[in-house]
Amino acid sequence: MVKYRIEKDSLGTVHVPQSAYYGAQTQRAVLNFPISGQRMPREFIRALGIIKYAAAEANGELGAFDRKTARAILRAANEVAEGTFDHDFVVDVYQTGSGTSTNMNANEIIANRANELLGGPRGSNKPVHPNDHVNRSQSSNDVIPSAIHISALETIERHLLPDLEHLKEALTSKAREFSAIVKIGRTHLQDAVPVRLGQEFGGYASQVEHGIRRVEKLRPHLRELALGGTAVGTGLNAPREFSSLVIRKISNFTGIRFFKAQNFFEALGARDAVVEASGELKAVAVSLMKISNDLRWLSSGPRCGIGEIALPSLQPGSSIMPGKVNPVMLESMMMLCATVMGNDVAITVGGQHGNFELNTMMPMMTCHLLTSIGLLAAGSRLLADRCIKGIVANKERAQSLIEGSIAMCTALAPFIGYEAAAKIAQESFRTGKTVRDVALDHRVLPEKELDRVLDPKRLTHPGIPKK
Repeated sequence: MVKYRIEKDSLGTVHVPQSAYYGAQTQRAVLNFPISGQRMPREFIRALGIIKYAAAEANGELGAFDRKTARAILRAANEVAEGTFDHDFVVDVYQTGSGTSTNMNANEIIANRANELLGGPRGSNKPVHPNDHVNRSQSSNDVIPSAIHISALETIERHLLPDLEHLKEALTSKAREFSAIVKIGRTHLQDAVPVRLGQEFGGYASQVEHGIRRVEKLRPHLRELALGGTAVGTGLNAPREFSSLVIRKISNFTGIRFFKAQNFFEALGARDAVVEASGELKAVAVSLMKISNDLRWLSSGPRCGIGEIALPSLQPGSSIMPGKVNPVMLESMMMLCATVMGNDVAITVGGQHGNFELNTMMPMMTCHLLTSIGLLAAGSRLLADRCIKGIVANKERAQSLIEGSIAMCTALAPFIGYEAAAKIAQESFRTGKTVRDVALDHRVLPEKELDRVLDPKRLTHPGIPKK
């Protein structure tokens, strides 16, 4: 049976679980928002702990409270950053749009833990008060936007960029390995002129490289923090020195250089940097979707599809068809990419709700942004390790498809003209003969010259062939 303690806030009394480190305002949010069961992400909670830690240091140096109080808050905030109290962050993502409930969740946990360290009971708010001490010189309205930026940039730097780089290297390695393998190109899902398998993989590596550059471009805007703007951007109740001091301490804590926002009204009222970040993540997801889809088609079969490559066999693919193996890693990647695209829609809508001095969809935007970053990071590394590195080329299959392709007529056009080449293509399709055989039948070129013109390797180099 759960035991409760009685706490008071500005609205009256609240029954709070006796074992909880959170307090009355958090409990009200728990009762108000029993919606999804989804709580704020770990990375975001870490960022809140970092902010509260840096704020306590700054307030202590500015003389806002004594060293004893500061030390207790510092220890409690650091424990929040490290994840000690994750189980006490109980507020649903779908809560007040400012994230005030989650900010107070952090304030109450840190205050109760600090009081415990100082010998006081939970729920007393003495000597450390969640608002007067832990939230000193802050507002939910500048804390939550700052925590979004900190958590997003930390996750990008520590996970997404390294994992995308890992995927790019795996694709680049395969591009080199497959550089001599010639295969048929395809446009509109129809046969086109030959390419090298290595060229295709080089294109995939370039897509990921471009994605890395897109994500790196997010750094300047995500480095801007709203701390010091307090409620509406005027900095009310915060010392003038607080903003620069607390942000410098956050930079020292994370090892990432953050800056005071150029304009607090933009930093509180708009979430444009989050919308931009989500848009670039969507672009990365689109690239990874294209790559995954291509690899799925190229490996289709194994005997009745394209079958130019073989994927690693990771698990049985059917509960009824023995021996069937499916492209599971590619399907997993495609689903997570679709999720990132959907998250971007929600974030875009959320970004439009920065009414006047405050955006009111921040918890949802936070959750979707961090989810997208995490999905792309984990998916990229797994795709590289569990799929790309184990891909094997089917050289014989690739060669046979080239020889049977009608698109080889394209190479004849500069020598015999477009119309004559088109007639050979039509006859090849009608009779089932190869382009080479039809061309020999009609003696359009000497056999030795024809072999040179229809050499697939020659066709994978740029430039117009000499007559």
